[in-house]
Amino acid sequence: MNTTRTRHTSRPGADALRRLAEDAGRDLEDAPALEILRWAADTFGPRFCVTSSMEDAVVAHLASRVLPGVDVVFLDTGYHFPETIGTRDAVAAVMDVNVVTLTPRQTVAEQDAEYGPRLHDRDPDLCCALRKVGPLRAGLEKYDAWATGLRRDESPTRANTPVVGWDEKRGKVKVSPIARWTQDDVDRYVDEHGVLTNPLLMDGYPSIGCAPCTRRVSEGEDARAGRWSGRAKTECGLHG
Repeated sequence: MNTTRTRHTSRPGADALRRLAEDAGRDLEDAPALEILRWAADTFGPRFCVTSSMEDAVVAHLASRVLPGVDVVFLDTGYHFPETIGTRDAVAAVMDVNVVTLTPRQTVAEQDAEYGPRLHDRDPDLCCALRKVGPLRAGLEKYDAWATGLRRDESPTRANTPVVGWDEKRGKVKVSPIARWTQDDVDRYVDEHGVLTNPLLMDGYPSIGCAPCTRRVSEGEDARAGRWSGRAKTECGLHG
């Protein structure tokens, strides 16, 4: 397999990174998740990180097998379920990763003072921009590539997710090593390796975000039906 590699001792420019992403996305389309992550680790070294919502630690676990001590970036929006914070703390305690917690510029109280209470109800796009999109952009500045747990089977908006692609918004290589996995694949990996998962997954929450904008999903509903329920909004802006 002729995937393009670059030495991670020097930082390539945006055009070179874009070409690298396009080549790797094509060459690695049918590669196993570990091979995709090994390519990212070999290519970017410490300028590669994993992002995690702490729904589960599958991608973090996979990445730790090829890059022990890999940075795992977590956005603490101030609105998370306690179970999500607990999962983050457990991952930091038991896995060979370095959990990096990002926080918004304002606390929830400071945001409420400037924009009014419950901004997430009145303008969820702005709330996500302030508490997720902005902090992630700042937090990823020192990296050239980041990994996500996006899967094509999660929703129509994610059906064309490349295993390696170009994140135009942030000027980074975006790696989605389990893009081709199904939920059954995730469950098998969790069972085989004893990977930590958020307890809410067993309590009717197949997709977990901020508490005010996430509800339980009824039988037969789409897995992401509980996110921003009753609104046209389907993504927080991190992946689109």
